[in-house]
This record gives sequence, C-alpha cells and structure tokens, in this order.
Amino acid sequence: MPHWRTWHRPLVLFAAAMAVTTVVSGVGLLVDDRVLAGSAIWFKPFKFAVSFVVYALALAWMLTLLTRGRRTGWWAGTVVAVASLVEMAIIIGQVVRGKRSHFNHATPFDSSLFAVMGATVVILWAGTLAIAILLLRARIADRASAWAIRSGVLLALVGAGFGFLMTQPSKEQRAAGNLDTADVVGAHAVGVPDGGPSMPLTGWSTTGGDLRIPHFVGMHALQLLPLLLLTLVALAPRFVRLRDPGVRLRLVRVASGAYAAVTALVAWQALRGQPLVRPDGVTLTAAAVVLAATAAGTYGALRGRTEAHPSPSPSTTKELAS
Repeated sequence: MPHWRTWHRPLVLFAAAMAVTTVVSGVGLLVDDRVLAGSAIWFKPFKFAVSFVVYALALAWMLTLLTRGRRTGWWAGTVVAVASLVEMAIIIGQVVRGKRSHFNHATPFDSSLFAVMGATVVILWAGTLAIAILLLRARIADRASAWAIRSGVLLALVGAGFGFLMTQPSKEQRAAGNLDTADVVGAHAVGVPDGGPSMPLTGWSTTGGDLRIPHFVGMHALQLLPLLLLTLVALAPRFVRLRDPGVRLRLVRVASGAYAAVTALVAWQALRGQPLVRPDGVTLTAAAVVLAATAAGTYGALRGRTEAHPSPSPSTTKELAS
C-alpha cells in the first residue's frame, strides 16, 4: 500500500478534522446534558464524525490505486470531502443552537439548512460513484484485491442510498396530512416515531424498524471487505491454503455476496418496521439461509482447486499492507 503521505490530501485532512470533532463531541456528551429527539444532543455529531473518519481514510487510500483518471479521481475525492464538511458544519451548528439537524422544517431557516444537507448527501453520493467507476476501470494486479475494493465501494453506494429513503415522509406523517406545515418531515424509524427506546451506542430503535441500520452496514463495506483480504494475507504464512491467490479470491467473493445479502436482509427487516433485536420467524429463517450459504461457500472456496505453486501474492501485500 502506498505510504499514507501519498493518500488524497483533502480527504486525509477532513478525516483529521473529524477525529478532532470526535473528541469535541465526546466532551460534549460528558458536559452537556441536553437531550434532543430522545438522545443526548452531542450523540449525532459524535457518530457522524467517527463514521466519516473511517469512510474518508478508506477513500483516500483507494484513490492511490487508480491507474487512469487520477485527476478526475482527485476532484471527486475533494468534492466528497467538501460536501461532507458542509454537512458536518450544519449538524454541529444545529447542536449549538439546540435544534435537530435532520428532517427539521420548523422554520424557514431550519428547512433551508436541511435542504443544503440533502444537497450535500447527493453530491457525496455522486462523488463516491465517480470514484467507484474509476476503480472499476483501474488495473489492480491482484484479483482478490480488485474484487474486495470494487465490491466494497459499490456496496457503500447502496448503503449511502438508504439515506434518501429517510428524507421521505413516513407513513404516519403522510396520514396526518399536514406535510406543508409539519415541523418534521422524514424519519429514521419505520412504524414508530423517532426518539423512542433505542439500542445503546448505536441509537437504533428497539421498537420499530430503523433505516440507519442498512445505511450503516452498507457504507462500511468500504472498509470491512478490504480489511478481510488484509487479514487473509496476514494469515497466509500460517495457513497453506490462504497462500493461494485463487483461494483468497474465492473467499472474498463469498464474503462480498454474504455482505450484500446481510445488507439486503437488514434493509428488508427495517422496511417492515421490525427492530433489529426482535426478528420474527421469517427474518430468522432468511438469516439462517444466508448463514448456511456463506458457510457452504466458504467450504467450497477452501476446498476448491489451487494453483500449481501457491504462494503469497506480492501485489496483494503491496496494495493492502504498508
């Protein structure tokens, strides 16, 4: 992997700013006892900052792998960094004002801020899409690396896309029939109001569906799938089968398929208004099918044909490990 100093600088600087924001928000959680929409008021910027740190660093690294369109990639990464910075500035500004940032239409000013946030999300998604297209065209020597990186960024786009569903009026809001005058339009939760009982740390609803779950799961494929391959490469000296590039490729393909299936499963569960922690029989059956298919795929990947002279791939190590 190229030295971190060669990573996309605007994204690295943005990640550093988010690391500072994480600390500031953590202090806010300790010293500011205000509660908004059923949650500590500094919890939202804290979660967003942590998520943006890992998201920005992953993109900053991936941009070093481009073999064509480097200038376009640089601008796409810069657009992602600027759009994300604007979104975070609005979130923090609303915290300081004691107002909710998302879905807030209480005043024309609040409504305008949320509209700007909506625009930044679209821009962020489009910038990530441009990077994904460039990565699909890049010549990455190791096939397992290419698969992990490309599937990771494509699943991240799917995960980010769930954010658009949150901005739509909920079924209850549409039934109320006052969308033009409502203070809040849009919701994280499905089937229950936002701000109800929730899971610790994540804040996900424990009484209804929550679209933040597929949003979170999908977006972080960007880090987790390449991290899986890095783990396989690290384990290769100890396990002979993992020294074979073909085995690693098959394992990454199985993991990508399983990750996509899990993302679809938690999205389906959320859209049905079902809490993550209270799955019904249908959800459990679907989860069992995914688990069984993943186990069978993993077994097949490990038992399949190996190359004549299996050995750790230098290109994989170069691309995924410093």
